[in-house]
Amino acid sequence: MARRFGRTGRRDGRLRLTAKPQQGRTAVLISGSGSNLQALIDAVSAQTVALDIAVVFSNKPEAYGLQRAAAAGIACEVIDNTAFQSREAYDAAVADCLLAYQPDCLMLAGFMRILSAEFVARFAGRIINIHPSLLPAYPGLDTHQRVLDAGDPIHGCTVHFVTAELDGGPAIIRGTVPVLANDDAVRLAARVLDVEHQIYPLAASLLAEGRIRCDGDEVFLDDARLQSPIEFVDGHTTPAI
Repeated sequence: MARRFGRTGRRDGRLRLTAKPQQGRTAVLISGSGSNLQALIDAVSAQTVALDIAVVFSNKPEAYGLQRAAAAGIACEVIDNTAFQSREAYDAAVADCLLAYQPDCLMLAGFMRILSAEFVARFAGRIINIHPSLLPAYPGLDTHQRVLDAGDPIHGCTVHFVTAELDGGPAIIRGTVPVLANDDAVRLAARVLDVEHQIYPLAASLLAEGRIRCDGDEVFLDDARLQSPIEFVDGHTTPAI
């Protein structure tokens, strides 16, 4: 059964945009601290993205990100995956829960579950994820240490559309950081996370406004096919968005 936290709605109008109406009802899925969720909440509060975070969902009742959501007046839902015997049964329950909020898009923000093909198909073209590597390099876990072990000079993060292939969907935007001589996995991860907090709201805004879409293995920005992912370096994007 889902645990439902009280929905308090928008607080005092601070989350409303003045330049353009809010759009893009969004469900954000988390499993842990929710720092990328907080970046999205902050961007909405600062009126820099056209996004309506309708619900925050977690598979972990103890996830700190749920407290972040509750503090922002956002509805929270929890379904503990340990109560289900199969991924497919769990994902079906999650999908039914989320569909009650009529989301236009789903954003994975540290959601530590591999989604079933059936789940992805139900929300095809509407799910994005942020991964701490420059995909297609280093899918999966322990990316920072793997980069250090390989001696790579550059590291970063990627926002991509979600497909049934783990970390294999087409990339939308990538942010880079240099690998420094004194880096360990903790220091490197912290610098990558800072970039994550900058590029995920950018991608969220593009998706919510309908400016990006996925067609097979290709991403279109303003109906023009991207030859390569949008690059984010030192606070600027190429192409400019």
